[in-house]
Amino acid sequence: MAAAYIEPRVFRRNDPGTRREDWDKWPSMAFDEMESSLNVQQYIQQKIKEDPVNIDGILTSPSDQDEGVWKYEHLRQFCIELNGLALLLQEECVPETCAQMTATEQWIFLCAAHKNPKECPAIDYTRHTLDGAATLLNSNKYFPSRINIKESSISKLGSVARRVYRIFSHAYYHHKKLFDDFEAQTHLCKRFTAYVSKYNLMAPEHLIVPIGQQQQA
Repeated sequence: MAAAYIEPRVFRRNDPGTRREDWDKWPSMAFDEMESSLNVQQYIQQKIKEDPVNIDGILTSPSDQDEGVWKYEHLRQFCIELNGLALLLQEECVPETCAQMTATEQWIFLCAAHKNPKECPAIDYTRHTLDGAATLLNSNKYFPSRINIKESSISKLGSVARRVYRIFSHAYYHHKKLFDDFEAQTHLCKRFTAYVSKYNLMAPEHLIVPIGQQQQA
């Protein structure tokens, strides 16, 4: 009698000593097979890894997925990835040359991390904004669960989106080569622009980086 075939178990982890070219090389998993309580985050990160250029695919939620949770998890993911841009900006975005958080000559942003909003050097504004976004998105008061989210908490996402978008706009208008190199690898600003446009989290006139849907206008 022939032995029954047993499909080998897939371990989705990077073991010690994993080579760079083999990093995160495990097979993709269907959303309904993901049993983790963080399955939405896992799914979004999987879609990004599969093809960061396929923005429509990344932003298309699985069937029957709660829209509030979907929007929330995407914004969390954007903030995680924006730390990579912030790290690059530290090399050249210094208080001596970027004493204010600006984009075009028409836009100077005040930092909300202080008791009374005030001007900050651009790199400090970037750090404060990402820290503030992380604090809010991990707040037990507003987001005690990542499975069910109250509508009143979902309303906070637009404010976070507007603030973190300013990091893109400053990088684009004042550190263009750095922005272009980062965007070529991640397509993050294009994805963010599509995301806030899809869910009406920002007014079109505030999307001042000419990328993605703005280029089609």
